[in-house]
Amino acid sequence: ITGHSVDTAVMNGGGAHNLSEEESKQDGAGDTDGGEDSNEQEVIVIQDTGFTVKIQAPGTEPFDLQVSPQEMVQEIHQVLMDREDTCHRTCFSLQLDSNVLDNFAELKSIEGLQEGSLLKVVEEPYTVREARIHVRHIRDLLKGLDPSDAYNGVDCNSLSFLSVFTDGDLGGVGKRKKKGSELEQIDCTPPEHILPGSKERPLLPLQPQNKDWKPMQCLKVLTMSGWNPPPGNRKMHGDLMYLYMVTVEERHISITASTRGFYLNQSTTYTFNPKPANPSFLSHSLVELLSQISPAFKKNFTALQKKRVQRHPFERIATPFQVYSWTAPQVDHTMDCVRAEDAYTSRLGYEEHIPGQTRDWNEELQTTRELARKNLPDRLLRERAIFKVHSDFAAAATRGSMAVIDGNVMAINPGEETRMQMFIWNNIFFSLGFDVRDHYRELGGDAAAHAAPTNDLNGVRAYGAVDVEGLYTLGTVVVDYRGYRVTAQSIIPGILEREQEQSVIYGSIDFGKTVVSHGKYLELLERTSRPLKVQRHNVLNEKDESMELCSSVECKGIIGNDGRHYILDLLRTFPPDLNFLPVEGEELSPESVRQGFPRQHRHRLACLRQELIEAFVEHRYLLFMKMAALQLMQQKANKESKLATLTENKTDSSATTTTNASQNGECESPLEGKAEDIIPGLAQAKELAESLAAEDGSGIDPKSREVVLNACKAVGSISNTSFDIRFNPDIFSPGVRFPEDSADDIQKQKQLLKDAGAFMVSCQIPSLVKDCLDHSALPMDGATLTEALHQRGINVRYLGNVLAFVDQTPAKAQLEHFYRIGISESLLFCTTELSPLLAYHRMYFHFLNCFLSSFDAVAHLPADELVSRRKNRKRRNRVPGGGDNTAWASLTPSELWKNIVSEAQSYYHFTLHCENADQGVEKYSLQKITLLREISIKAGIQILIKEYNFDSRHKPAFTEEDILNIFPVVKHVNPKASDAFHFFQSGQAKVQQGYLKEGCELINEALNLFNNVYGAMHVEICACLRLLARLNYIMGDHHEALSNQQKAVLMSERVLGVEHPNTIQEYMHLALYCFANGQLSTALKLLYRARYLMLMVCGEDHPEMALLDSNIGLVLHGVMEYDLSLRFLENSLAINSKYHGPRSLKVALSHHLVARVYESKAEFRSALQQEKEGYTIYKNQVGEAHEKTKESSEYLKYLTQQAVALQRTMNEIYKNGSNASIMPLKVRALDINPCGILTHSLCSQKDLENLKAEVQRRQQLQESGKSVEDLTVDGPLELEDKIPMDVNVD
Repeated sequence: ITGHSVDTAVMNGGGAHNLSEEESKQDGAGDTDGGEDSNEQEVIVIQDTGFTVKIQAPGTEPFDLQVSPQEMVQEIHQVLMDREDTCHRTCFSLQLDSNVLDNFAELKSIEGLQEGSLLKVVEEPYTVREARIHVRHIRDLLKGLDPSDAYNGVDCNSLSFLSVFTDGDLGGVGKRKKKGSELEQIDCTPPEHILPGSKERPLLPLQPQNKDWKPMQCLKVLTMSGWNPPPGNRKMHGDLMYLYMVTVEERHISITASTRGFYLNQSTTYTFNPKPANPSFLSHSLVELLSQISPAFKKNFTALQKKRVQRHPFERIATPFQVYSWTAPQVDHTMDCVRAEDAYTSRLGYEEHIPGQTRDWNEELQTTRELARKNLPDRLLRERAIFKVHSDFAAAATRGSMAVIDGNVMAINPGEETRMQMFIWNNIFFSLGFDVRDHYRELGGDAAAHAAPTNDLNGVRAYGAVDVEGLYTLGTVVVDYRGYRVTAQSIIPGILEREQEQSVIYGSIDFGKTVVSHGKYLELLERTSRPLKVQRHNVLNEKDESMELCSSVECKGIIGNDGRHYILDLLRTFPPDLNFLPVEGEELSPESVRQGFPRQHRHRLACLRQELIEAFVEHRYLLFMKMAALQLMQQKANKESKLATLTENKTDSSATTTTNASQNGECESPLEGKAEDIIPGLAQAKELAESLAAEDGSGIDPKSREVVLNACKAVGSISNTSFDIRFNPDIFSPGVRFPEDSADDIQKQKQLLKDAGAFMVSCQIPSLVKDCLDHSALPMDGATLTEALHQRGINVRYLGNVLAFVDQTPAKAQLEHFYRIGISESLLFCTTELSPLLAYHRMYFHFLNCFLSSFDAVAHLPADELVSRRKNRKRRNRVPGGGDNTAWASLTPSELWKNIVSEAQSYYHFTLHCENADQGVEKYSLQKITLLREISIKAGIQILIKEYNFDSRHKPAFTEEDILNIFPVVKHVNPKASDAFHFFQSGQAKVQQGYLKEGCELINEALNLFNNVYGAMHVEICACLRLLARLNYIMGDHHEALSNQQKAVLMSERVLGVEHPNTIQEYMHLALYCFANGQLSTALKLLYRARYLMLMVCGEDHPEMALLDSNIGLVLHGVMEYDLSLRFLENSLAINSKYHGPRSLKVALSHHLVARVYESKAEFRSALQQEKEGYTIYKNQVGEAHEKTKESSEYLKYLTQQAVALQRTMNEIYKNGSNASIMPLKVRALDINPCGILTHSLCSQKDLENLKAEVQRRQQLQESGKSVEDLTVDGPLELEDKIPMDVNVD
């Protein structure tokens, strides 16, 4: 974050608001493949230089503050409210030469404000609103270090534990440069449970105790007084409200907030006497008042603020979306007036600052979309506004959904039964995921109604990403809470006043029985049809008239009272998945049939994912190019041989053979990379296709046109002159009828869908498994597995097939980690499907006992509880979810597991061989703690952090007290920062070409833009920081690498969760940079933390563990802890041999590392044995001449000499006894090269050397003025830092 100290920048609402204004062509920024020049990017950066102003606040010395011209005055207010010496002021104005500055003015627009200007902080009179804001702010300061908001998942607080492991010593470069004396003081022994082979999986270390969190009590009670609001006569005296407090010294006081400030009055709990006490201690801020009354307050408040401002800003900034923790300690419940007030108001805290109080969400969401997007500053403003409104809307929708399920909101149709009710709260419309009015009867009833909201959300996401001007979608959030699914949507203006039949002017309200169309909608949707691959098509309405549509029939078009064109019900944006949609009389392709498709699914809304459609179209495009090239080559050959008759037969036959291959969606290895070298005519074909697309085709000879026509037909393109594949989403929709004249077209579309289904099973699933085999995909837990499936367009319902495919793979042993996560994921999915509408926590604990505990018993509910509950059931308007819990109380583990197994069979067509948790653990080597983590996250349960004994046969693992909270599981759209993303990609491309410095600049620019759009905290900023740190490290700036990676770790903990697989990776990288900086003990602590988290998330048996263990082994070797080092390195060797095969080069390196440790221990025989293994692998894999083989052979000679020398010495001792002259042994110190540590996470040592040499060579060339164009790095430097995908759900 440039031009600011981090604290102020971050606190100024958003981080890099001091953004350089740039004008960049959007396409220029995204164009990473066009030659070098376009890569330089036409970006003119006009740096807006910041300047310094002086600030003078009452009672403090004037201080300097760096500001930037785009900042608003309001942002200086924020900085002052956060600074240690001015944080207790909220009600003040800033004055320049006695002129009050407007809060919403930009600094550059203020006359006379320049470098060195003095701004005075002037106390202003309070209003009721200002007094409330002040009390709220003081309460926030008092809770500055209290983690309870993070545990409770409120106000976008979340946990971070990095500072516990670094003791804040990350900045200190090279504190431990003096080797030797200090090394002994480092205690390197990890806790028992972290050592390789330990079976213990304790839960407590997940949340280590942070010593800063020990509460420093400043006040016992701060609350609103029961005497509020002031009576009329007191209002005339300026009383705004009354507060009641108890100080640490047990003094009970009553305080008046008046226009002039705060003072003590004479009221007590039972008598009202608003007159000022004597003395009244009138002060403008509560802090000043309390500091005079209570010495303990003064002392502790000062200490608290010191600690608060010392924390890293990333530990305390709010995240854009709420992150929930699945474990928490028992936190004392304290009195909190602000929390109590918030619980019963429909407003959210931050709406205090918005005039008009409740927000019109729809208007805000749509207005932000309409903002200008012509140049970069405009787009940044627009994207920032869109992102901000979306995150606010998601928070409000989540809060509303919980209120609805908890029974705090009145339904708009209270007369109907619970499941049919709909609600409006805070201008958001809520409906429950049930099939009301048999709307989905033909599609699968409640199962379809449950799946529709997520399909709809994926549709909203897709149309939102295409971002067509003039076409609007609704704000949509899907919340699963306490067993219910709630859809929250913004409200189209005017829709509540009219019947749906009158409103819908495009699409169908009854799944295609009646259909209407509209010119304007066709025009708008036509612009989305190419990117979303939706084909324009005709359907028949109830009068047998043909209606033209450019979406599925369910997609409804409504023009709101605001004149905007809205589309809603986008649940069939993508075409149906025929593998899960049996249709009478339709035969699927042989690949699908071989895999046992089509299968009956719970509902008929199973769609293909957008990623699959894109991959399929790309696959078809390669095929199209191949075919055109082959035909062009044939024409050329035929011209030469002039056998005209043969030509015709040949073209036809070639077209038909290739057609058959492609029609079945068979996946020959798609041409990757240099297709031109394989098929000679490809470049020519590309040219032809482009020229055909560009012109009307008149200038092209008929022969070539025929080539394209044949290729188009073969791949199922909807156009005959260019490659264009689109899908008709209405094919196979029940109730939709097509006109006679489009029968051919419909037949083609049906075939295309069958091919797409075949492509899924014959291409995408095998390619996922291949990626896992060569470790380019490394899922660690359920979430990362789902992400890996989704990236390749595979729905989770295919998990059974994926597992069956792994089962039949010859290399199954090398996929064990993947198989295990897959099994666990299918288990958990079936379990969450079965977990009932649990309205009562007590059902959850029993449910967890049945799922995980070895103790076999029925829950014991007190008898009177059952009786009283039966009485309650007679009441009519129950909360949704007051269902029959007594049935659940009698559930037994064996019943639950029987249900899970049958559910897996029916949903995944996969057979699980286990009748209880212990058998599952035994057969599939699952861990109960991992299952507990996954089920808690999926079902939104928060449990007490303590050690659970799952294996006791005498008492259940969980009791009622162990369930602390139920959280919502929220799905929403993640708006993107497009320009920042283009910069990020261009930066990556530069780095891959070896231009590190330029790459680094582009990525810094991307970071600036990300900060501008998302604020300071976001998953994508995390990826950006990680890549920057890696580049700093390669370029030798270890200190900068450390600082960036520290931010990446903190941010990953805060926005993804403390034990998310990405966070574990970030910890490993941070350890590397600490190590490079000479901070060995910190590096070890971080590596141990990463290992503990990985054990928790996926257990010891995972390919990533090998890398982690070799790093730990190397660091321990460096501090001469040889025995410990050996344990980790040998474990790493075993895991590498298992997952990479005994002949892999990784295994050779592992052998070498183990040999080095044996050498250090002077056990030369063992060392020789290990190195020989490594040498053999190198010799077989890369040949005798390779440098690795030579190095290994040299090392073997050296070891042999050492062994001989040692033997001589020993013989000498035996012969001459104690007076033998002993030669000192030469044990080489391990030249730990931190670059060699994370060999995998960066690239090999050799690549690094090449890269550095390359960069130096370039610099010399540039200095001597030669061209740099023709230089490339020997091996491309792979920096795999993908921006994480949008995780959307099946």
